[in-house]
Amino acid sequence: MTDDHPGRTPKRWHRNPDRTVFFAIALVSLVTLATIIYFIFAQAAPFVGKLRLSPEGTISKYGLTFTTTRISDLFTTKWWPESDAEQFFGMVPMIVATAAITLGAMLLAVPFGLSAALFVGEVGPRWLKDVFKTVLELLAAVPSVVYGFFGLIVLSPHVRETFNVVGGKTGLTAAIILSVMALPTIASLAEDALHAVPKTYREASLALGATKWQTIWRTLIPAAASGIIGAVILGTGRAIGETMAVLFVAGNAPFLTANLFRSMRPITSAIALDMAESVHGSAHYHALFAMGAMLLLIALTLNWTAEWFHVRLLRRQGVREG
Repeated sequence: MTDDHPGRTPKRWHRNPDRTVFFAIALVSLVTLATIIYFIFAQAAPFVGKLRLSPEGTISKYGLTFTTTRISDLFTTKWWPESDAEQFFGMVPMIVATAAITLGAMLLAVPFGLSAALFVGEVGPRWLKDVFKTVLELLAAVPSVVYGFFGLIVLSPHVRETFNVVGGKTGLTAAIILSVMALPTIASLAEDALHAVPKTYREASLALGATKWQTIWRTLIPAAASGIIGAVILGTGRAIGETMAVLFVAGNAPFLTANLFRSMRPITSAIALDMAESVHGSAHYHALFAMGAMLLLIALTLNWTAEWFHVRLLRRQGVREG
């Protein structure tokens, strides 16, 4: 590697301790992530792996008797892990509940989040923009358990009275809470994407006779589409991995339904509820880690997809990633 300045000594690691420190800090993050991934998949492997049958066709461990399990057992509709006779580990009810609640949350959060981003970035007066940004930052800082208590005490009774459902702890209640929690992520990232659009786009559109709203809808949003999609994906990841708030208000019934007006148990709630009751090393225990591994894969996929859209936006705007 040549030096651009003749006569100057090339930089080395030992001569740049700050670079070494920052590299070590970044390495800690990578090692931590790799350790978490390894631990989760190592604990999930015994469930999806092939188990050796005893002469009776069952396996006895930790005082429990259960049939052999395989990965296809996760994709059945019955979740009954604590039966004394035969155990069932179907994840389909939890998968459907997670998808329905997350979709409902995004249907609420995306319009409000995009509207907030447009208001802060393009429409509102300066003093009101600062107020809105402060409110969004405060919403992002509220602990999830506080959202859960709010949903349980305030929102659930309103859902029960408005929609005439028993208890008020439904998928709809969870979707509303998750939409509020995902809104700051979507709004702030979408606002950043709109801000990244060059000013020449606005000026050219206005110079051609377009109104401010026509410039927003026909120029700015299409130009920032990749960043906005990435913001929505990250908001989805925020909603799909939430545990405490959903645990309070979803109802946690492990039955197969996509009806948001009924009680549901998403994957995160199932893991949080059952982990304390599962025996270490049992099929139930490893099944919960298998669900966690699936949730981790979904979250990583969403983050990688959002990063892809982010890079695509930078390339479209002519910005070279450093």
